[in-house]
Amino acid sequence: MPVSPLAHTLPPQRTPGAAPPPPAVPPSPFGPPPPPGVPPQPGAPPHPFAPPPPARRPPARVWGAISARVPLRFVGAVVCLVLGTGLLGGAAAGAWLAGGDERAEATVASWEQGRQLWHEVPVDELFPPELTAGEAGPGGADRRWLRLGVAPDSGCSDAFDPLLTEVLSAVGCHRLIRATYTDETETTVTTVGLLFTTADQAGMAALAERFADEGLAARPDLLPRPFPVDGTAAASFGDAQRASWSIAVEDELPVVAWSVTGFADGRPVGEPTPAAEATAEDAEGSVALAGLGHDSRGIAERVTAELRGAHEARAGAGS
Repeated sequence: MPVSPLAHTLPPQRTPGAAPPPPAVPPSPFGPPPPPGVPPQPGAPPHPFAPPPPARRPPARVWGAISARVPLRFVGAVVCLVLGTGLLGGAAAGAWLAGGDERAEATVASWEQGRQLWHEVPVDELFPPELTAGEAGPGGADRRWLRLGVAPDSGCSDAFDPLLTEVLSAVGCHRLIRATYTDETETTVTTVGLLFTTADQAGMAALAERFADEGLAARPDLLPRPFPVDGTAAASFGDAQRASWSIAVEDELPVVAWSVTGFADGRPVGEPTPAAEATAEDAEGSVALAGLGHDSRGIAERVTAELRGAHEARAGAGS
């Protein structure tokens, strides 16, 4: 049977159920695409069918980069160290402040304890029946003094000259105790006193500064008064017999210590001489040569030393 010329123009017959053939892809003018992962050749234009290059990762945050490289255990240790240092510093500061408060309270307690020594310490401890001092007399001679009597504890009325009373009123008068001594030859008599004040440390410091700045301890119109003892060498010891004296404002106790000395024979003295001046190496005059300044200063220093020792002993026992 002859073939029709139209047979060559018909599409090929498709078998039922078979997939249609893929469409024809024209050859690329750029050649085959490079395999995945292979970068294009330098200078060559990118192949239109090449896989896109991997996207660049944006820079990470600083802490994220550190945390990615540093173990979390180490980071936690650093944080604990910082917090621990802060806590230790705060504890140390708190301890320092607490210690400062405790020291301040101890200082106030010691000061108040010193104010009560006048009735807590036995009289023989504050005013011993006998006082001795090596090289405490004129020319370095040894001195020995004997107690003649102790005055009852009292207030400060009539215990000082009016101007001295006015000066000392700045620190108040809590209690006054006094005793009178004589040297072993009964040539001189000395009254020594301890004025326990009502002032605090600042008040006592202000008084000490005033004494130093104004030279009050050397003024003959600011004298303490003697305590005469009947039936003894000091029976006639009055204001007119005052020949030398000393006054000291204590810095660790609320106390003003003082002494005043005269001749045991009752002779009056026209112009008394401060103990500091009467004990100078080149001092002249009957008061200095007879050693009255040495007695006044020596007895006051020994009684003050006894007072300080009693205070330290009680402060040590209470700590």
